[in-house]
Amino acid sequence: MQPEKDLRQRTKKFALQIIRLFSELPKTTEAQVLGKQVLRSGTSVGANYREAYRARSRAEFIAKCGDSLRELEETTYWLELLVDGKIVPADKLSIVRQEWSDRDERHARQRRAGSGE
Repeated sequence: MQPEKDLRQRTKKFALQIIRLFSELPKTTEAQVLGKQVLRSGTSVGANYREAYRARSRAEFIAKCGDSLRELEETTYWLELLVDGKIVPADKLSIVRQEWSDRDERHARQRRAGSGE
């Protein structure tokens, strides 16, 4: 499988995991506020990567991959708040955590490859 296609599929899978996580969150105000942030940033990772994949230039590709990485980092922050705030047990996020860690490494590699590093 081509690395680009693999990453497109993995970012979509990640977004679906985020959607499922959001639907399982408690209905407290705190959980829903943080959950909406996770939902927004977590589903933007794949959307930004797909935009990068269709970039018209190398510079645009690098910029969009950077946007995707920023959304991934933001998602990490919100997920950490859910766990550290004792809203969601850490083990509930273990699958998502592994995927975002793997994805972060792949995005960084792809961005470096795009910039010629």
